[in-house]
Amino acid sequence: MKDFGLVVIGAHFGVWLEEQISNYIDQNILLVEPVPYNVKILENKYSSKENIYINKNVIFSKNKTENFYYVNENSIHKLGKHWASGIGSFDKNHLLNHRSKRFKIEDVDIVEQKIEFITFDELIKKYAIRSIDKLQIDIEGAEYEVLASIDFAKIKINKILFESKHFDGTFKEGKKLKEIKEKLLKENYKLTLVDKENILAEKNYL
Repeated sequence: MKDFGLVVIGAHFGVWLEEQISNYIDQNILLVEPVPYNVKILENKYSSKENIYINKNVIFSKNKTENFYYVNENSIHKLGKHWASGIGSFDKNHLLNHRSKRFKIEDVDIVEQKIEFITFDELIKKYAIRSIDKLQIDIEGAEYEVLASIDFAKIKINKILFESKHFDGTFKEGKKLKEIKEKLLKENYKLTLVDKENILAEKNYL
């Protein structure tokens, strides 16, 4: 079994993770990212690092092979938003719901691809993870599916940073977010609103 310093579910292409990766560079790091062109960037950058692992699965509450949707690489420049490559989802409408006057996404801009979905428990088993110092989750509304499925009796996690703004639908927060907050509080996590989009849960061992 191995201890991991950093596990990121929804690593995008890593540009916003450089400082964190640097902080954990002497520890085991796992970057989970299913969008193929993002994976390629991560592999080019980190494949030479023996302690940095890259996983291409979608992490979900069930093991299955299912459709996954992401922005076509050729559409990113046209759409004009740097974050377009990071809104992959199991729900096609989640991408379309980002449409605005400045982000005119259409069906033609979306790739549909069959990808293997695995559970958080399966991910832990695959990499023989015993503990995680920091777990970061940014997976466009599937955060609930992952956090609800974590069995904290099986793994020690010191800190969890997760995006909260899509818990109950695109740009919606509600009952699902409340459920996860209650679960984390029962597991003795202190919750801090980092900004309008993210919550930090820190384990209290006292």
